[in-house]
Amino acid sequence: MRIGVIGAGAWGTALAQVAASGGEDVLLWAREPEVVAAINADHVNTLFLPKARLSTSIRATEDLADLGEADALLVVVPTQHVGTVLRDVGVASRPLVLCAKGIEAGTRRLVSEIAADAQPGAPLAVLSGPTFAHEVAAGLPTAVTLACQDAALRDALAERLAGPALRPYASDDVVGAEIGGAVKNVLAIACGVVEGAGLGQNARAALIARGFAEMTRYGIARGARAETLAGLSGFGDLVLTCSSTSSRNFSLGVGIGEGRAASAMLSDRRTVAEGAFTAPVLREDARARGVDMPVTEAVCALLEGADVDAITQALLARPLRAEA
Repeated sequence: MRIGVIGAGAWGTALAQVAASGGEDVLLWAREPEVVAAINADHVNTLFLPKARLSTSIRATEDLADLGEADALLVVVPTQHVGTVLRDVGVASRPLVLCAKGIEAGTRRLVSEIAADAQPGAPLAVLSGPTFAHEVAAGLPTAVTLACQDAALRDALAERLAGPALRPYASDDVVGAEIGGAVKNVLAIACGVVEGAGLGQNARAALIARGFAEMTRYGIARGARAETLAGLSGFGDLVLTCSSTSSRNFSLGVGIGEGRAASAMLSDRRTVAEGAFTAPVLREDARARGVDMPVTEAVCALLEGADVDAITQALLARPLRAEA
């Protein structure tokens, strides 16, 4: 199975490295000509993943039409750009493995819904889980969820992408795999704020637990299964991104907790902290569905410039209730 990767950021480059680990040719599409040149000439993505020495089996291109030679495509562009890119690529009926995490602004669609609209004939799968790109590219042990409703396709993709250090676990709950990846980005910002403001480890542990309760409520409201959210693509990813500055979303939260303006940090970033785009969309959709998500509401307020101490006190002053 020939693999093409749409998006040469850190995660797309790491997935290309995984797909090329057995010596198979992989085609990697990038917007930036300097990225294409560096990968093809020096086998390194100097802009997004500079410490990883890439397989010589990876070839980069700026031309989406070149992806026509691939049998399956990994879609690794930011959520807000998935629809535009997929409408520009001739996918036809080839499988799309969706690796972006988020919810589309304006439409409140999950990535699978965006892809189904842009390429209605393409079979869809979702790859998600606790993954830092630099660790995956370095061959460190990693487990992910591979969700697809077509069991035969799911098995074929798992066989192609699995390697000595990457272990995919099968699921047919596409929505559940997507919800975990989208919501955890928002919660990671909140945990970063706790770190930056010096609120302590007790507060972070409580925030992870209550954030997971929010993720579960929202996921079930959108048709996900609770056991999927408790797995790698939900709770596993949540724990990873809520505890390390390797997470762009956590780092953004740390800056907010230290008193920096979210708007300034976001404008200065070349890589995307997806949670900042997902948070207001998640808040809007949760309100429309009648799902209570106080941590998400707090993150939105902080991104809009609210005072950290005031938001913290407001969360602690919420009416007492049973844990659920």
